[in-house]
Amino acid sequence: MRRSNDPCSSKLSDTVTGATLLGPVRSGGKFFALVLDVFVTMFRPPFAWREFLDQTWFVARVSLLPSLVLAVPFVVMAVFTINVLLVEFGAADYSGSGASLSAVNQLGPFVTVLVVAGAGATAMCADLGARTIREELDAMRVMGIDPIQALVVPRVLAATVVAFLLSSLVTLTGLIGGFFFAVFVQHVTAGAFVAGMTIITGLTDVIVSMIKATLFGLTSGLIACYKGINVGGGPAAVGNAVNETVVFSFIFLLLINAVMTAIGFQVGK
Repeated sequence: MRRSNDPCSSKLSDTVTGATLLGPVRSGGKFFALVLDVFVTMFRPPFAWREFLDQTWFVARVSLLPSLVLAVPFVVMAVFTINVLLVEFGAADYSGSGASLSAVNQLGPFVTVLVVAGAGATAMCADLGARTIREELDAMRVMGIDPIQALVVPRVLAATVVAFLLSSLVTLTGLIGGFFFAVFVQHVTAGAFVAGMTIITGLTDVIVSMIKATLFGLTSGLIACYKGINVGGGPAAVGNAVNETVVFSFIFLLLINAVMTAIGFQVGK
């Protein structure tokens, strides 16, 4: 077959390739521009307190029960797996160390933000996406109201605050569930379980866990708001934006978790 020497075809192909490559870069630039706008607007009065309180209550209401329900089986499975190994070495009394390490460093903040991102952030994205396709955001700009200040900042802060507060509650619930499972099912001494909780896990691990949960909530809120206010194409695009919110949130959460876990272990040495 002979290759086409049509210059128009070659230019069209180069244009399509350039658009394909620049698409993710342009989206990344818009996202970081939104992040800067949010952090700048966050400290500029007036603050939308009513919207913030409404969104905080909504995210907490839809995330509290699922987070607590998920925390117990996750920690119980971690305790069961660790205790099987410890029993083989004759060190079952140290099961509290494994339970506290897994619950504080990983399962507490991670389970919390999985629910916050899967329930609260998707609802935020759907709400902002519906407002966008109804041109409510454009109408707010015409009236002199900044949508970032009125809608985005309260939602981002709500997701951050709820993730921070829920993380400690989920961690405590998971530890209690792991305690009852280890003591009453695997017959570990209750005093030894409690005493072993602080052998490996200390104050530094708790602080890193709180920082991790805060970053998780902040990231999921930013992604949800970015996807919501950049929807275009009708109601079907809102559903796609919600799905993309979940996917991108989980990807960023895994990256942040890896980085913060490495930093936490280095600081804790």
